[in-house]
Amino acid sequence: MKKAKNQKTKTILLTAAFTALFSLTVFSQATNSPVFSNFVYEGNDKVYTDNPLKPGEFYNPILQGCYPDPAITRKGDDYYLVCSSFAMFPGVPIFHSKDLVNWTQIGHVLDRTSQLKVHDCGISAGIYAPAIKYNPNNDTFYMITTQFSGGFGNIIVKTKDPMKGWSDPIKLKFDGIDPSIFFDEDGKAYVVHNDAPDSGKELYTGHRVIKVWEYDIEKDQVIAGTDKIIVDGGVDLSKKPIWIEAPHIYKKNGKYYLMCAEGGTGGWHSEVIFISDNPMGPYKPAPGNPILTQRHFPKDRNNKVDWAGHADLVEGPDGKYYGVFLAVRPNENDRVNTGRETFILPVDWSGVFPVFENGLIPMEPKLKMPKGVENKTGKDGFFPNGNFTFRDDFTSEKPDYRWIGLRGPREEFISVTKKGLQINPFPVNIKEVKPTSTLFHRQQHSNFSFTTTIQYTPASEKDLAGIVCLQSEKFNYVFGVTMKGNDTYLLLERTERGHSTIVASTKIDVRNPIRLQVKAVGDNYDFSYSANRTDFVKLGETVSGDILSTNVAGGFTGCLIGLYATSANDALPK
Repeated sequence: MKKAKNQKTKTILLTAAFTALFSLTVFSQATNSPVFSNFVYEGNDKVYTDNPLKPGEFYNPILQGCYPDPAITRKGDDYYLVCSSFAMFPGVPIFHSKDLVNWTQIGHVLDRTSQLKVHDCGISAGIYAPAIKYNPNNDTFYMITTQFSGGFGNIIVKTKDPMKGWSDPIKLKFDGIDPSIFFDEDGKAYVVHNDAPDSGKELYTGHRVIKVWEYDIEKDQVIAGTDKIIVDGGVDLSKKPIWIEAPHIYKKNGKYYLMCAEGGTGGWHSEVIFISDNPMGPYKPAPGNPILTQRHFPKDRNNKVDWAGHADLVEGPDGKYYGVFLAVRPNENDRVNTGRETFILPVDWSGVFPVFENGLIPMEPKLKMPKGVENKTGKDGFFPNGNFTFRDDFTSEKPDYRWIGLRGPREEFISVTKKGLQINPFPVNIKEVKPTSTLFHRQQHSNFSFTTTIQYTPASEKDLAGIVCLQSEKFNYVFGVTMKGNDTYLLLERTERGHSTIVASTKIDVRNPIRLQVKAVGDNYDFSYSANRTDFVKLGETVSGDILSTNVAGGFTGCLIGLYATSANDALPK
């Protein structure tokens, strides 16, 4: 009897100890997983306050921030537009419109890990230059792209309805980049892409060619042995043109047109056009090339738009042609923090060759609306542009499409709670080439603020949560809450070329939620916090946004601003 009583006492004590340990573990996990709430992004660029819209006008770019390499297609009254996404997850944002002015993001083309394998690639690898085309011969949409990761290379995916998801990738048997597909009226299909010259024939750095293949629609594969070089170098090989790429084929009045970017994604970027009687060539350049560029104008011009190129054409609802293309809007120090954005211009195709209207003079921030179209941007679910405010209280089951992950699905680290969005930290910090537990929003203005409330209690120096401003894994700012000894700190860390330094740090009381904010005016970035959610205190001095620009960091993305958590922190307060 006594033995049984002792055994019962031991059981009760063990149960109590286990319960206490379990409660402590759950509490530790809960407090080490930050909860974000009351998010506000606000853009306030001078170009928009100085150029208010009048009736019948809309703003250019149509997609602000890092939405580069646009491609577009049409089925009936429906237009679909896609952009490059590199190592962002999900990949290839896709937008829908009825009028080329008002756009709604309907999701991402590559939204599953079976389609997108970017878990171990740098931020500027992954998905390059997607092209989207509708094939009326079999009522099917195709998206073709280069995936520089996961062993994919060039791939194609398909769907009958872009609103309902896409197939897994089909790997295509050719090298090079920037593929595009063309469907002729006779049912035949062709793929064009950028490639290196034949072995031993490269004449200079940047010397590339455009190839065309016949494409078997039934087997979804290029037909072996049909490949042919149709452009060598560019418009005029004697002038050593560089980086001929992003080709698209169109057919009009019985003629075939090949449009390409030339000059590289930078200050010499342009769009050029060729013509042929046959989709397989030979193609002759137009005498008036380029048909779009911003490279000839003074660098100090007002409201500068630069790097224009990488375009795609479509017939608009008014019967007129339009072209979407990438360009940049540098800040006052000529730095590109917002990345390459999606612009649109009407195209005059009344003659033999298309020409972008006002694409060969300094571009303006506003355009006239197509006839009969009403500007609803920023209303009724349409994507905003100009100056706007985006708020998110994180009450929806699924995050807004503007929120993206890096190298992995958002759903693997986020959960919606009654208090806000909880991020469950990975043992990965932002400087590693792995999936990170960070929910990103693109920087879409030169002058902006990004503000959120965080409820968080770190348990050790390895725990950190807050905001990150990221150009790449080697160029970024981390603004977060962590531990040093028994004290809680807020710190600001700058990483340049992979070398990190602590800009400033301060002890902070986190018993109550705090408000974090990053605010930029051009090249000047301030990182501030508020204990009462109203009065902000700047941590350290104003810092430069130089490392958040493409000019300094290199690569192909714009600045991404994220809600960040890690259990592998290596940033230690001063």
